[in-house]
Amino acid sequence: MSAPYPHLGTPGGIYSLVRDGRARSRTDIARLTGLAPSTITTRVEDLVRAGYLEESGEGSSRGGRRPRLLVITRDARRVAGVEIGAQHAMIVLCDLAGETVAEREVSLDIALAPEVVLRGLHEAILDLASEIGGDHELAGIGLALPGPVSIEGKVISPSRMPGWNGIDPAAILSGISGARVRADNDANAIAFGEFIAGGRLAHHMIVVKAGSSIGTGVIADGALYRGSRGMAGDVSHSAVSGGSQVLCSCGRLGCLDAVAGGRSMVLSLKASGVDVDGVADVVALGRDAHPLATRLLREAGLRTGAVLATLVGFLNPERLVIAGSLSAAEAFVAAIRSSVYDLCLPLSTSGLDISTASGGRSVGAVGAAALILDDLLAPDQIDQRVREEALSS
Repeated sequence: MSAPYPHLGTPGGIYSLVRDGRARSRTDIARLTGLAPSTITTRVEDLVRAGYLEESGEGSSRGGRRPRLLVITRDARRVAGVEIGAQHAMIVLCDLAGETVAEREVSLDIALAPEVVLRGLHEAILDLASEIGGDHELAGIGLALPGPVSIEGKVISPSRMPGWNGIDPAAILSGISGARVRADNDANAIAFGEFIAGGRLAHHMIVVKAGSSIGTGVIADGALYRGSRGMAGDVSHSAVSGGSQVLCSCGRLGCLDAVAGGRSMVLSLKASGVDVDGVADVVALGRDAHPLATRLLREAGLRTGAVLATLVGFLNPERLVIAGSLSAAEAFVAAIRSSVYDLCLPLSTSGLDISTASGGRSVGAVGAAALILDDLLAPDQIDQRVREEALSS
């Protein structure tokens, strides 16, 4: 039988097999790539010398000598993942293996100038790194933003980020920090974070981030799917029935965001004389069975579910994950389930897991960190570093 991953025979490819948990020893690498033992030895040694792999402990024997286990080097290099909200940001620091070593939530004002916000975030990252001690190198920063981000990394027509339109936040933050930076929208980062939290097992998944606004991230064939321009999963401005008179921030009428987003429910409750400040208050009222809040949450879930049903029918995912602050509202989640099951063919929902996110409140920041790690540790990047190390030695 032929090796399943013959294209991953370079040092970078071998590193990716170890990093993804598919290979734990040189024997595994030989089985997966078909490489000769001498070639594997050379490439593993190159990765060890370049500081990417270590040999640690011994695996179980199948009749011969016990194989040495290969593990990702945990050195001084760190990456930061940052999920930005309107008034706060979640920051995580991770090692090269993707393990979170520290996290913190900080206050910010997204309405300030982009450079002011990003400089403040950089200071918060450095402050968090200083708290855990040690001489750490900030190798990269992943940035998750609450607005559309193009494939080139520019913020495009954000409805709640005044002054950010056309801005390249990764370039600005890279100039401030000296580290490599990758920017993406928050729904994509949450989707990738949830994918990782699930052990990268659900290769076809839709994650909806439902909070003040609504957006989705898509995992297809085990990778984040962004589309040709980076706008895949942008359901915020999908037209929904029954909302034709509601003005959206985009200037059109009846968009999903305008009739089912948390901000729309806050405005509706305020208009009815209910004292609420934000989405958390709406969720709390729903938990206490407040009649109007419960009705609004249920209607929002049904409308969101109708849009998601189209995506489920089109993409046929294994999982549909509900994340964001509205995922804590039982009426909202139950209505999404009801709508999806009602509007999809049974073949599309057979075996479909509809559940709330399991990655915790830092899932978006963890996803952002994982995205920059994937950039930094891509096979071609590792191959280049190994070549440079060989030339310098």
